Amino acid sequence: MKLYSLSVLYKSEPKAVLLKAAYDVSSFSFFQRSSVQEFMTFTSQLIVERSAKGSRASVKEQEYLCHVYVRSDSLAGVVIADSEYPSRVAFTLLEKVLDEFSKQVDRIDWPVGSPATIQYTALDSHLSRYQNPREADPMSKVQAELDETKIILHNTMESLLERGEKLDDLVSKSEVLGTQSKAFYKTARKQNSCCAIM
Repeated sequence: MKLYSLSVLYKSEPKAVLLKAAYDVSSFSFFQRSSVQEFMTFTSQLIVERSAKGSRASVKEQEYLCHVYVRSDSLAGVVIADSEYPSRVAFTLLEKVLDEFSKQVDRIDWPVGSPATIQYTALDSHLSRYQNPREADPMSKVQAELDETKIILHNTMESLLERGEKLDDLVSKSEVLGTQSKAFYKTARKQNSCCAIM
């Protein structure tokens, strides 16, 4: 699971304006990084331009997923991730980033802003923090803990069943022992009764 890009854009007509972006292109070849980054910027702008205000969508391109959230006030966010990254966590990240951005950056600056003029520095930290969705998102963390508990419980049930089968063997052996000891007791009693001194 990997996040490659986190962008904040403004959906104006006819073009989307990139306001701020953070990228993690470390998994690409050094010589490809600038091209990949440009392509991610282009894709983010294109997806925002073609999305309606007040909508959320996920667009699949080969092994990548582009998650877009365009608010009704034309502020938009795009996350580019691999196909394994959970969609719910990506949209939670987008909602959080757009809320923070709208509180920290004045609305008047959105239509005319650019990455150089917008003062919002949290994108890089969000991108690195959300690389592991289980650590960043409380619901994912709880789900992972539930999955682990389920595995442990399943293993415990298997060991109990194995132990139960072994206990059944012991019980059947003890029943045999019980029958033999009762026979021994009766035989010993008979022997002792015939030899009793009166």
